[in-house]
Amino acid sequence: MTSPWRERFAAEARAERPDLAALCLLLAAEGDPELDERAMDWAQIELDRLAGMLPYGLRGARAWASAVSELLGERLGFHGTPADYDRLSSSMLHEVLRRRRGLPILLSVVWLEVARRAGAPVYGLALPGHFVVGFGDPEEGVVVDPFAGGASLGAGPAELAAGPRTAARTMDIVLRILNNIRAWASTRPEHSGVALWALDLALLLPSHPAALRYERAKLLVERGEFAAGAAEMESYAVVVDVIDPPAAVRIRAEAMAARALLN
Repeated sequence: MTSPWRERFAAEARAERPDLAALCLLLAAEGDPELDERAMDWAQIELDRLAGMLPYGLRGARAWASAVSELLGERLGFHGTPADYDRLSSSMLHEVLRRRRGLPILLSVVWLEVARRAGAPVYGLALPGHFVVGFGDPEEGVVVDPFAGGASLGAGPAELAAGPRTAARTMDIVLRILNNIRAWASTRPEHSGVALWALDLALLLPSHPAALRYERAKLLVERGEFAAGAAEMESYAVVVDVIDPPAAVRIRAEAMAARALLN
């Protein structure tokens, strides 16, 4: 049976203008049983409160970037450390707001949500292996790194200078957060349940890589759910058969091997 949180997550993901903070909180509810409606309200109110601490009358991308980073990074101490990569809580918005620590993309969500609430022209920028925040026109190059407390990247690393910058869409940000959670769980077999709910949520997004269905099927088999995993492999093989028949044959063989484990 689908949980109420998942139903709300799916509905929000398909909304005309999805709420990034709400999606981050709803996905966090899968990993934190204590995250209830009251705690979600606190997180949204906290983002509003932080936005209200920004000065009035700001004009221009550099002024916004400086003000938001001075507030969040310098005054309030939001930033990341290498140790944050070892914590599942670093991918959960309410915990990042509480601890003021997190992964680059979750700290960037804080920057984005606080700045947007205050009226700033702001966007997320997905770099290979990192996530940062830009202000104003992407071609202006006003980019800060929330993981480094909002340090300005200026012309920045090679990734920034390589070409046009495309603002990350809300669904791309959410999928990347879920990918990070799966990556965290993949090195911790005892947390395969975390990887499973992250996959389940990714599959609820309006657009997602089809290969996630195969990944979920393999995970079910690894967890000892052989019949369910085999059934999903067979279903996925039907889709793959249209574009890659040899791959479909291999997947069906994997499904047969999984069913054999039931004997």
